[in-house]
Amino acid sequence: MTFKQAFFRIYDRKIASGEISFSRTGIKKDDFTRLCTEEGFVFDDETLEKISVTMKLSEEEKEMLYETIEASHTQN
Repeated sequence: MTFKQAFFRIYDRKIASGEISFSRTGIKKDDFTRLCTEEGFVFDDETLEKISVTMKLSEEEKEMLYETIEASHTQN
């Protein structure tokens, strides 16, 4: 699973449930666009930490995202 796939699995579920809204995630629009359009795009560490809080990610969800990042580094 890629970072994008893992992120959107979490993001879509939380948006659909009303738990979060895009404006409250703190994600910059240009970063979101890059995530949608650029293969292999990953948020920088600071942004990832920030959205982990604003999106109310569980430890399991954070772990899943970080594991996809680590996996992509080992494939390159």
